Amino acid sequence: MPLFIIRNDITKMKVDAIVNAANTNLQMGGGTCGAIFSAAGARRLQSACDALAPIRVGEAVITKGYALPAKRIIHTAGPIYRDGKDGEEALLRACYKNALNLAKKHRCKSIAFPIISGGAYAYPKEQALTVATGAIGEWLIKNDMEVSLVVYDKAIFAISSGLLGDIRAFIDENYVDEQKKLFGRSQRAFEYEPYFTEESDISISAPLQKSVSEVSVYAQKAAALDKFAERLDEPFSATLLRLIDAKGKSDVEVYKCANLDRKLFSKIRTGKGYMPSKKTAVALAVALELSLSETRDLLERAGFALSSSVMFDVIIEYFISRKIYDVFEINNVLFEYDQQLLGG
Repeated sequence: MPLFIIRNDITKMKVDAIVNAANTNLQMGGGTCGAIFSAAGARRLQSACDALAPIRVGEAVITKGYALPAKRIIHTAGPIYRDGKDGEEALLRACYKNALNLAKKHRCKSIAFPIISGGAYAYPKEQALTVATGAIGEWLIKNDMEVSLVVYDKAIFAISSGLLGDIRAFIDENYVDEQKKLFGRSQRAFEYEPYFTEESDISISAPLQKSVSEVSVYAQKAAALDKFAERLDEPFSATLLRLIDAKGKSDVEVYKCANLDRKLFSKIRTGKGYMPSKKTAVALAVALELSLSETRDLLERAGFALSSSVMFDVIIEYFISRKIYDVFEINNVLFEYDQQLLGG
């Protein structure tokens, strides 16, 4: 099952369990904790928590969800951040791991987390996010559950300023606004748009000179299109299976690293006319650690391409061109730019 990043109110999530970033005494607090208590019914929930308190930092306990849409609440106490040298990261990872294991024990199929310790407990936001996605991602490699990381206020969501700076620079250099594409290009005579990208070996974008007959131009176009059609003979599923074998990966490794549901992967793999969405095809390219040219080829077989006028595509190109294949790190950036996320 995949990990989703969602902007929502965690008390509104219709899942088997939500996670409360609790204090060790399991007392109603402020922020997300206070909102959960209020929505669940503070008196009943506090009574249930009193019977389980106190807990240790990193430990997790479970109660009913009471008036919440969620069936259960898992309470875990995150660490207060001091200097990062007192085992804060290990304790924070334990919060996610123990909460997930407890949810599995109670046969939950879906769970929603806040970003634990990222608020009043002063854990640096970008580090808290990295620990959250890393701990959840590692757990999902060996387990199946639909996990959501819920962000109510985007201010709590932060990624590395260095990474963001690099991405902004890359976008500034490579992103082509559609209006510029339409109205800002040079108007050279006797020139037409390329049929394919520069990376393609079948581009026929040479300038049309007066000395070249119209028949010759049509012949070039026809030959190029025939060559392009030959490359499309292999269906997406066959290409996918060939690449999985070539990269020496297992099916499980691929769909887990692609942040995909096993059932969705099975539909794609069987090749019975099912075609993936663009974000799913890109997720598979990331899981297979494909080069940029390999990614373009795989996308072509699903009827897609990467475009310099699409923000999602430019961000994907940034990561793949730099051989960064962590789907959760990529999704963090896509979320920051309000783009659709990989997987599903």
